Amino acid sequence: MGSANADLVVAVERRPGAGETVLGSDTVVLPGGKGANTAVAAAKLGAKVSLLAAIGDDSYGQLLLDSLSAAGVDTGLVRRSERPTGVAYIFVTPDGENSILVSPGANSALASEDVDLPGARVLVASLEVPLATVEHAVAVAAENGIRPVVNISPPAKLSSKTLAALDPMVVNEHEAAELLGQDADPRALLELGPKSAVVTLGARGALVIEPDGVHEIESPQVEAVDTTGAGDAFTGALAAQLAQGADLVTAAMLAVKVAAISVTKRGAQPSYPTTAELSL
Repeated sequence: MGSANADLVVAVERRPGAGETVLGSDTVVLPGGKGANTAVAAAKLGAKVSLLAAIGDDSYGQLLLDSLSAAGVDTGLVRRSERPTGVAYIFVTPDGENSILVSPGANSALASEDVDLPGARVLVASLEVPLATVEHAVAVAAENGIRPVVNISPPAKLSSKTLAALDPMVVNEHEAAELLGQDADPRALLELGPKSAVVTLGARGALVIEPDGVHEIESPQVEAVDTTGAGDAFTGALAAQLAQGADLVTAAMLAVKVAAISVTKRGAQPSYPTTAELSL
C-alpha cells in the first residue's frame, strides 16, 4: 500500500541553488511512486502482489496501470480519484544521486475505508499516502496475522501502537538520523517500539537490527547510474522474501543485491531485476 506517481526525470550537471536556474536534459516520464515501485520490485521476483493505491483519471494514471500490469501486479485494488495522479519531479546528477519533489495528488485521497488485505501474508506500506490510512492498514494487518512492514519514508511520527506492530521498520540512514538524532546508535530504533528494524546504507549495504543483535550486510560494488527508487527495490525484495518464509537477515541479503542492480540502470521500475537476472 502506498503512492503511485509519474516520475518526471531530468538529468542535470548539478542541482540548482536558491534563486538559480540550471539547464537540464529532456524530460523522461517513467512510472514511479514508493508504493507502485515496491509492488513492481516484489512482483518481478515472482511474488504474488496486489497494490492498494489511488491514481487520477489521466494519462499518468494509465501509464502506472500499464507498468504494474506488465510486471504482474494485481491492480484490482487501485482506486480512481478525481484528483490528478501524483507526480515526482526528479533531478539526477552525473554521480547517480537525485533530488525529488513530490506532488501527491490522488495519493492524498487514499482513505481508511479503501483498505482491503485479502489473503495477504505481508503488508508493505510507505508514507506518501495519509498517515491515518497507513495506521489503519497496519492495525488491520496485525489483527489478521499479516506481517506489517513499513518504510518510514518520508519520515513521520507514527503512533506507539503502530510502531509496536512493525516487523520490520525500514528506513535509510538519513531517515534513521531524523528519527533518532545525528550520530545516534541505529540500535536505538528498537526503543521506538518495532519488533525489528532495517537501515539501508546505500552503497555500503544495510543493517538488520533485531533484539538479539545487529547484522551488517555488505552490498555488491557497482557503478551507479541512477539511484532513484533503489530503496523501494530493497523494500519490495525484502517483502517478497518474507512472504516466502525467509528470515529477516536472509531477506535483507537478497534485497541488498536487488537494490545494487537497480542503480545500474536509469529510472525506478524499469531498473528492477527479475529472478532470472539475479542469477546472471
